[in-house]
Amino acid sequence: MALSHAILSALTERQCSGYDLAKQFDGSVGFFWHASHQQIYRELTKLEQQDLLTAETVPQEGRPDKKLYQVTEAGRAMLREWIAQPSIYPPTKDDLLVKLFVGYLVPPATLIATLERERAQHAATLDAYRTIEQKIFANLEAMPQAAQFQHITLRNGIHYETAWLAWCDETLERLERMGGEGWA
Repeated sequence: MALSHAILSALTERQCSGYDLAKQFDGSVGFFWHASHQQIYRELTKLEQQDLLTAETVPQEGRPDKKLYQVTEAGRAMLREWIAQPSIYPPTKDDLLVKLFVGYLVPPATLIATLERERAQHAATLDAYRTIEQKIFANLEAMPQAAQFQHITLRNGIHYETAWLAWCDETLERLERMGGEGWA
C-alpha cells in the first residue's frame, strides 16, 4: 500500500485541510499506516497534481489561506481498483523479536525490563482502541455503512493487541523461569 491510498481512504468521507487530515490520520488510519505530517503534505500535492484530489482554497483572517481537499471521482476509481488487487503480505520487521532471538547475551533482568516496557505500550494501545470502540461505535447497528467498515479495522487492532499481550505474558513467564536457571 502506498501513502496515497491511505490519504485517499481518509478523505473519502469528507473534505478537510492538510492539517486536519494529519490530525485525523494520527487517530484513525495512522494506527495501521504511519506517516509524518510532512509526508502527508507532500503526498497531498502529488495527488492534486494527478487529479485524484481537488483543493478548495479558503481565505482566513490573520492566517495563511487554508486548502480543503476532496477526493475526485478519479481518486475513488483508483481506490476501487486498488481494493480489488491482492494485498501484499508485509515482511515482519520487529526490533523486539531480534532482541529476543539473541536475548541470552544479556542478563535476564535486562530482557524482562525491555519486554515489560513493550507490554505497557501495547496495553495502552489496546486501552485506546477499546475507548474508541465504546465512544464511537457504541450503537453500531444504527451507524452508516462507512462506520461499519471502520469498526472492522478497529476490531483487527483489538484482536492484534490482545494476542500480542497474551504472547508477551507467556514470554515474560518463560523468561522469569529461565532467569531462575541463569543464562548469559
